[in-house]
Amino acid sequence: MGRRTLAVTGMSCGGCEQNVTDALEALDGVKNVEADNETDSVEVVADESVSDETIQTTIEDAGYEVVA
Repeated sequence: MGRRTLAVTGMSCGGCEQNVTDALEALDGVKNVEADNETDSVEVVADESVSDETIQTTIEDAGYEVVA
């Protein structure tokens, strides 16, 4: 199990946080998600089987941008 924190832009409200959370929690192996629009961050706790690329793609498919 690993904890990953990503910088994510485009979230401006609690609804945005919920969109990101719902999208990530739909992935098999994701245990917990905390999205925060005030800090532009998303923290994901997931099994090692969930790749960073999968997490990034899921966030981007939800309409937000992961920044390096």
